[in-house]
Amino acid sequence: MSEDKRLGVIAIILENPHDSQAKVNGYISEASTIVVGRMGIPYREKNVGVLALIVDGTENEINSLTGRLGNIAGVSARATLTKKL
Repeated sequence: MSEDKRLGVIAIILENPHDSQAKVNGYISEASTIVVGRMGIPYREKNVGVLALIVDGTENEINSLTGRLGNIAGVSARATLTKKL
């Protein structure tokens, strides 16, 4: 039996984005099958990047991407998902 898909948002904050953006973009590209949309805002005054990813995938796929992103130095990532239907 396959796991049900969930819709969610992954909020990502990059401290010193210049140091981590290439790795973050790489992980997001690798997970392109679950990424529906992406919005990124550079907050230059604070030297921070803020991203929101809209994702549609299994809970495992979404949590895996969130965990990989959160393990990058200077990056925080949290996911919020729809309830199971």
